[in-house]
Amino acid sequence: MARTTPAKKALRSLAWLGVIVVALIGLNVYNYFVAVVPAHTVRVATFAPKLGLDLAGGTEIILQPELASNQQVSDAQLNQAVAIIRERIDAAGVAEPAISTQGTGSGETVVVQIPGALDKQTVSRITKAAQLSFRPVLVTDAASSSTVGSSATPTPGATPTPTPSLNAIPTSKPTNASDLAYVTPALQAQYNSFNCKSAAAANANLAPKAKPLVTCDSTGTQKFILGPVELDGTTITNATAAAITSSTGASTGGWGVDITFNSASGTKFENISTRLLPLASPRNEFAIVLDGQVITYPQVQGVTNAPQITGNFTQDSASTLADQLKFGALPISFKILTSNNVSATLGTASLFGGILAGLIGLLLVVLYSLFQYRLLGLVTIASLAGSAVITYLLITYLSWQEDYRLSLAGVAGLIVAIGITADSFIVYFERIRDELRDGRGLESAVEAGWKRALRTIIASDTVNFLAAAILFLLAVGDVKGFALTLGLTTIVDVVIVSLFTHPILQLIARRPFFYEGHRLSGLDPNALGAVYRGRAQFRAPVAVGAKNAGSSREAQRRQTIAERKAAEAEANRNKGKDS
Repeated sequence: MARTTPAKKALRSLAWLGVIVVALIGLNVYNYFVAVVPAHTVRVATFAPKLGLDLAGGTEIILQPELASNQQVSDAQLNQAVAIIRERIDAAGVAEPAISTQGTGSGETVVVQIPGALDKQTVSRITKAAQLSFRPVLVTDAASSSTVGSSATPTPGATPTPTPSLNAIPTSKPTNASDLAYVTPALQAQYNSFNCKSAAAANANLAPKAKPLVTCDSTGTQKFILGPVELDGTTITNATAAAITSSTGASTGGWGVDITFNSASGTKFENISTRLLPLASPRNEFAIVLDGQVITYPQVQGVTNAPQITGNFTQDSASTLADQLKFGALPISFKILTSNNVSATLGTASLFGGILAGLIGLLLVVLYSLFQYRLLGLVTIASLAGSAVITYLLITYLSWQEDYRLSLAGVAGLIVAIGITADSFIVYFERIRDELRDGRGLESAVEAGWKRALRTIIASDTVNFLAAAILFLLAVGDVKGFALTLGLTTIVDVVIVSLFTHPILQLIARRPFFYEGHRLSGLDPNALGAVYRGRAQFRAPVAVGAKNAGSSREAQRRQTIAERKAAEAEANRNKGKDS
């Protein structure tokens, strides 16, 4: 006999669940064996998620402000720096750093505690002021290798502009930031003797904005004389890493950073590019200076109000720069005063305690399910196991792909999820029982109960997910990790109930043990208080062949439990009368 439509749907749903599990396993295996990691990262071969600062310890760094002479740092600047550093670290994943200020007055510092080892990219994220400025190029010995304001490809190997002689330097008052009148004999002499490895080069980011600047590029091989700052990083409203494409839309394999200015600064940049466009090289170049170093100096080949920074970027470095610019420039520069390893504040014992609490809660749910639903409770146990597998695979993938760190707060979110998942099963089972009490057959009760239960489950999980999303967006630290695990497990709950629990019930509803209402099935009509509505009693037809026998069995299977029990009771009464 061909399978009924519900059975086919059930098998299809289980197959999709299998695809999801296999895909998650494949992603984790890819991370384990194949995924390319940055050069500064040490791969730790494991299928376990990374642990947070409170469970595994990490690194503590104390940051000291770098101030010019007679400069003072205010509490507002430090608080702003703490907020920006937290956003920069969180941009790379949910690492749940602990960041605070320490000390008073001129000795005040910022203390950053992050899980795991400290690497160069993390140091850059934390300490770089990302003081971005846009200065016109006046003199350089380097040829531009990029453009801005046009999709045209620059001609490589352009002849560098020779250093102007002292006699050729005008002495009139500058009229705009591109005016060579800024290049005085003293500035020219400084440029000629400038060493890119000197202390002056290292402190170039402290130079006054209204004056010209002698500096080098980020590689320390090219020198520049730049005009005054015309725009700075505070005017940027957004910055995103993007693959560079040609005029035909094909990827060139390079990476850049797209910058969006606020309205007023976008107009100002458009006016600046209009001024630079007709000038001769290198004065038609616009240097983009990060912390006193030229990261790129494109030739202006068109008028634009939304430039793209291009240069020797990789995807990682472009993303890091975009994050730094997007989350704002630090109000002050920092240097690392000390760096130390810190032990876990809670550690293995607390992790064991959290896991033990979760296991106790899981055991209580299992015992309650078996007591309340008899063998039907095994579906609850299997569903919880499937939910645990998917959740573990998701957290492990996020841990190594997005640098998520599982803290004790995250473990608490997983424990709460046990109750959320169990609630969904209880709602569904009780809906089925209600349908059985109304006299439906088990297969019909499973389908009708699912339609009613799904609305309740979706409404409940939507509330939980919205609460988790709001916490994740607004909270910081451990609460963010709790919100992430709570939101993930809420989504997993919907997946498991839809692709596992309901299909399994569709299949077992065809088994005599359940549709006949065995007292251990959890669907015993006497225990449920089912009401027999007086439908026609079932009478077994006389067997006239295999076909009639099959029809008899099918008719018996489709009887409601109440009808079947009533028929059995009537048969027993008739048997007693006959005897």
